[in-house]
Amino acid sequence: MNFLCTHRLLRHFCAISCLLFLAPLLSHAQTPQLYSAVEDYLRTQTKGLPGKSTYSIGQLDRRTELSPCNAFEPFLPSGSRLWGKATVGVRCLGPSNWTIYLPVQVNVTGNYLISTRAMPAGYVVGATDVVVRSGDLSRLPVNVVTDQTQAIGKIVKNGFSAGQPVRGDLLVDPWAVQQGQNVRTVSNGPGFSVSSEGKALNNAIAGQVVQVRTASGQTVSGIARPGGIVEVSH
Repeated sequence: MNFLCTHRLLRHFCAISCLLFLAPLLSHAQTPQLYSAVEDYLRTQTKGLPGKSTYSIGQLDRRTELSPCNAFEPFLPSGSRLWGKATVGVRCLGPSNWTIYLPVQVNVTGNYLISTRAMPAGYVVGATDVVVRSGDLSRLPVNVVTDQTQAIGKIVKNGFSAGQPVRGDLLVDPWAVQQGQNVRTVSNGPGFSVSSEGKALNNAIAGQVVQVRTASGQTVSGIARPGGIVEVSH
């Protein structure tokens, strides 16, 4: 009797051991499909990045045990971006319900601008003040400028030293209209065009609202345009 009980216990133990052994094998058998889904996701999501993008996917922890999955859904965690060191999540859509996260590295090689000379705050950037360089954009400051048209004619908000990458968030558009400037208000409509002189009451870049005091003392609002023009709607 004791022998029979012992034999049955051994059989149950072997069966449970086999199941425990097979569980990680099932998870590792899915690894190629999981990585393929993440690679397809990265290929699609990095198409819109400036320059040439390359990426690599980190290894899944070998101790991770995943239940069988028929479909994977990669996603980008909230607040993350595919730039430099990043993380991609993967959800199982069935029949199991689990989520894992994989480390990825996204490198973007492209052009960027550096300053050729020191530029103090308030300086207007000219064509000779910047030069194009090429490198890994993911290792540079956020908002690095990648095209000369994004910098030339802009005003430096904070000073740049020579050889520094030019950042778009440290540049501002020049004032189209400045406070106290004499401006011309223009109002156009079907069959008529009216213009008058006035004085700007605030600074405004092109496209912003500016208030103008006319010669008659009336205050009107309009849209600032280059050349000291203010478009007034009626």
